Amino acid sequence: MRDSGVTSLESVRMRSAVLTALRRYFIAEGFYEIETPVMIAAPALELHIDSPRAGQGGWLRASPELHMKRVLAAGCERIFQIGPCFREGERGSRHNPEFTMLEWYRSSAGAAEIMDDTAALLRFVALEVLGCTQFKRDGVVVDVGLPWSIITVREAFMQWAGWDPVVSYDAERFDLDMVNLVEPALPRDRPVALVEYPAAAAALARLVPGNAAVAERWEVYVAGMELANAYGELTDAEIQRQRFAECAKQREALGREVYPLDEPFLEALERGMPESGGIALGVDRLVMLFQEASAIEDVRLFCVPR
Repeated sequence: MRDSGVTSLESVRMRSAVLTALRRYFIAEGFYEIETPVMIAAPALELHIDSPRAGQGGWLRASPELHMKRVLAAGCERIFQIGPCFREGERGSRHNPEFTMLEWYRSSAGAAEIMDDTAALLRFVALEVLGCTQFKRDGVVVDVGLPWSIITVREAFMQWAGWDPVVSYDAERFDLDMVNLVEPALPRDRPVALVEYPAAAAALARLVPGNAAVAERWEVYVAGMELANAYGELTDAEIQRQRFAECAKQREALGREVYPLDEPFLEALERGMPESGGIALGVDRLVMLFQEASAIEDVRLFCVPR
């Protein structure tokens, strides 16, 4: 009898093919694969992301970001990592408390370069796994080889939600309208980059030069599904410390746990991290897209029951 908690053999094959293709792409592009701790002493302070408690006074990472940036600061110019990440209380058709994240960073890069990386990666993996750049999702033919649709957050919210979050940012309203009004309206036949997030919604990103109201943060959507989150990385230690302190106050006001500051990360910024770009991509969601799966448990061997 098949273990009821184990996904299908088809999913195992698809996931293996995707992971193999991801690594082939980055190795061919001259990236080093690295590993950083899963149990950490200080999660990044972000308003709505909670890291689960682990033993010995630590937490399970929600992202390897801060450790990877320390590696960047130490002189590794192109790095990637594929591994487990964790978020407290997240369970749904696209969420599991444990999930697999791909993150990569490279120096001398900004939003444009990382966007080019992501477009090339999606094309490469689709060709390796599917033999073409097209697949179907909810009856729509999606082509990751097409030119991306690039939309600013301000344009998207003005058109589909009727307000401007850059002028009057409200975190709760922003998140609700993003999920209920903006995401369902995004083009589905090709990848979409939603760019220029409000500065208040980008704790670890640098601001757009000449426009302090928006940050160099953008997200990738494919077939209406959020797939990746990218930054032009903030490298100023003093500003980063100020942002963490402000986020700590906001988390405390909301009754959320306030994590200690990651001083080794801030010290790495003080020593000097090169201008860099980075992105985090959900591997489970990428497999879901290629397999036309409707739920994350269809593409992971084991999931927490809903």
